[in-house]
Amino acid sequence: MMKMGGESAMEKVIVIGGGIAGLSAGIYAKRCGFDVTILESHSMAGGYCTSWKRKGYLFEGGMHWLSGSGKNEDMNKLWRYLGALNNNVSIEHPDPFMEYNHNGTPIRAYRDLEKMEDHLIEVSPNDKKAIKKLCKSIRQMQKLSMPVIDLGGVKVTKKKHPPITQLFAVIPGLRLMSSLNKISTETYVERFEHEGIRNLLRSFTSDEIGTLPFVFTMGAITRGDGGFPEGGSLPFVGRMVRTFRGLGGKIIYNTRASRVQIEDGEAVGVLVGEQLVPADAVIVTADTMAIDHLFLPPPEAKWLDYMKEHTESTTCTFVSIGIEADLSCYPKGYAFKLQNPIKLADRVYEFLRINNYAADPSYAPAGKTSLTVILDGDSNTYNYWKKVKAAGHYQAEKQRLANEVIIGLAMHMPETNGRFKVCDVATPLTYDRYCAGWRGGWMTAMIEGAKMKSYPSVVKGLDGVYFAGHRMRPPGGLCPAVISARMAVQQLCKDTKTVFVTEWV
Repeated sequence: MMKMGGESAMEKVIVIGGGIAGLSAGIYAKRCGFDVTILESHSMAGGYCTSWKRKGYLFEGGMHWLSGSGKNEDMNKLWRYLGALNNNVSIEHPDPFMEYNHNGTPIRAYRDLEKMEDHLIEVSPNDKKAIKKLCKSIRQMQKLSMPVIDLGGVKVTKKKHPPITQLFAVIPGLRLMSSLNKISTETYVERFEHEGIRNLLRSFTSDEIGTLPFVFTMGAITRGDGGFPEGGSLPFVGRMVRTFRGLGGKIIYNTRASRVQIEDGEAVGVLVGEQLVPADAVIVTADTMAIDHLFLPPPEAKWLDYMKEHTESTTCTFVSIGIEADLSCYPKGYAFKLQNPIKLADRVYEFLRINNYAADPSYAPAGKTSLTVILDGDSNTYNYWKKVKAAGHYQAEKQRLANEVIIGLAMHMPETNGRFKVCDVATPLTYDRYCAGWRGGWMTAMIEGAKMKSYPSVVKGLDGVYFAGHRMRPPGGLCPAVISARMAVQQLCKDTKTVFVTEWV
């Protein structure tokens, strides 16, 4: 590998993929002095962090709340370094964060933990002991945030050393996380007598794992994180693109990488079709579960084998609806039980979970509302949609699903009845097509007993090739994508004896 800063300086880095990980890798590498080009197969950047317009309504398909939106979070410093957030970006903190309508009685997850605890006890005094234990767990989780650490051996402009007291403070939370990950959802919720409280917990996840998603999420929410940047995914990504281009980076759209060209065990560039785009290093940010085609032969490493064996993709089917009514009387996170459950693949959805964007004027014309119903799924859901499409019933099945969701909404939210303007269904195949991912999965399910394992950014024998992306740190999402990109560029800097320019000043 060549060194930065002299006659033998590395001049060319190619990043495969223009999602959050790809944009982050590009920005970090540019700030460290590398010449960076991002190859993006789609016509726009962002990957899974995306949204789209239909008949004047904006439908959110990626960001539902943002870890690192709180100003005291380390991740907030990273988002600002990447240009995704700044002082001019308004952050919404909807409260309650989630509300479950139990036969007309609202059961709420508030951002103020004491308020939530008192509220839940008032709803169900018989569950006081279980509620207090749950809130105690949430307090322990408040101490856990996404760690931002430096790779060993890399030179950085400034190190950030967390106080030793902070390191000791996270130990109980880590133990709790391991414990909760071994308890199924149904086992945990049966601790509560009140059906509405059980369903509030269920509304945070349909995974067959314990209450970890709820407790971890509420730990972040109740410490002041988990806001929603105005406009959601599109302007968020747009700000990152402007940052990258402002640093001199280049993005080439509608360009799919065919293969990483390796000669004598070292990357020399990327093939686009049959044309070689020369490079001194390649950062692969495409879904790590779907990269074998980029190499000949496919890369081999124990960590890749482990990932393939233990990864269960979390997929979602999004039913987004534009409604000619102002639904600001409803909270942003809202759930209720259906009178007629909806079946999709091998799952039966007994209640709907809604993201209501009435508070953000960028999502719908004045006096109207954009909302999204999220139907969580897994590999079986993906296989189901593949089968339906192969049989020629894809559009009909999407319409059937949309109709049943609309009926459910009209029965529980009377303001919507007869005022549905447009409906759009995005399946895992939609994300498969636009993001070139693995089984349309934008997250990795934390299956029972799975470890919170972080994967390395290199494979032995592939010099000059680095890996990043949302699969590199389960359960995935925006922050793991950034952290993995940061680590990949730090590894690049370490290999080239380049100083990594940190976010800390």
